[in-house]
Amino acid sequence: MVRLTADLIWKSPHFFNAIKERELDLRGNKIAVIENLGATEDQFDTIDLSDNEIVKLENMPHLNRLGTLIINNNRITRINPNIGEFLPKLHTLVLTNNRLVNLVEIDPLTSLPKLQFLSLLDNSITKKPNYRLYVIHKLKSLRVLDFKKERMEAASLFASEEMEEEAKKESMKTLMPVEVPNVSEEEEQQTPKVVAPTPEQIIAIKAAIVNSQTLEEVARLEKVLKSGQLPADLKIPDYDSGSKDVKENDEKMVPDVENEADVEPNNVENQKNDELAAMEQMLVLLY
Repeated sequence: MVRLTADLIWKSPHFFNAIKERELDLRGNKIAVIENLGATEDQFDTIDLSDNEIVKLENMPHLNRLGTLIINNNRITRINPNIGEFLPKLHTLVLTNNRLVNLVEIDPLTSLPKLQFLSLLDNSITKKPNYRLYVIHKLKSLRVLDFKKERMEAASLFASEEMEEEAKKESMKTLMPVEVPNVSEEEEQQTPKVVAPTPEQIIAIKAAIVNSQTLEEVARLEKVLKSGQLPADLKIPDYDSGSKDVKENDEKMVPDVENEADVEPNNVENQKNDELAAMEQMLVLLY
């Protein structure tokens, strides 16, 4: 924490800024309290107190010349109700990124008769209902708030004192936290887990697509195949075991006669080759 002493003021940079105004640069000094600004002898049009640790905008001396006060990136929560008595010609006030929360906290700014440009961006107050219209309504001389204009709409909304008081009360209400429902263990267990299919299951899914009886079943199996994720509740027929059963039945039906045994295996083998060729052709057409 650094005190704002007369020595610090005299040693700080001062220059003519881009709009030919005499400016005092006091930014980034970790100043916590405004004091001793009388040491400026009212020789500056602009004072920059940005990037400090100031909590209250108060303790200002009478600075008749000062037109712009830049005090963004501080911790301001309170403004002196009589600030206008000490800064009669202040037309620009930058309070960006401070800690103003409720609408009533900007009411002291009504004492600044010449205030035309005000920035309250990145303060919690900007999230309150009717924030912009309330501020514009209260500060009659204000032309630009947060770089925007809405004078006509503000005058219409706050035509009565009752509407003004209601807006103040609304801004002081705290938001209740929303509870997120917990998912029970039973619900988690009921949700089918997703697992990646094995190469054998991929072949089985492709075979199931070829042998599907309905378009819905085909679409479902294609979706599973493209996603690469197999729900645990999806049952894929075991075509390998089925082919083994067929093969065993064929072997039992083979007669003991050598001549018939030579002919029928050849026919079975040819039939299987034809079926495999047809299945491969179907898979090529599908993919």
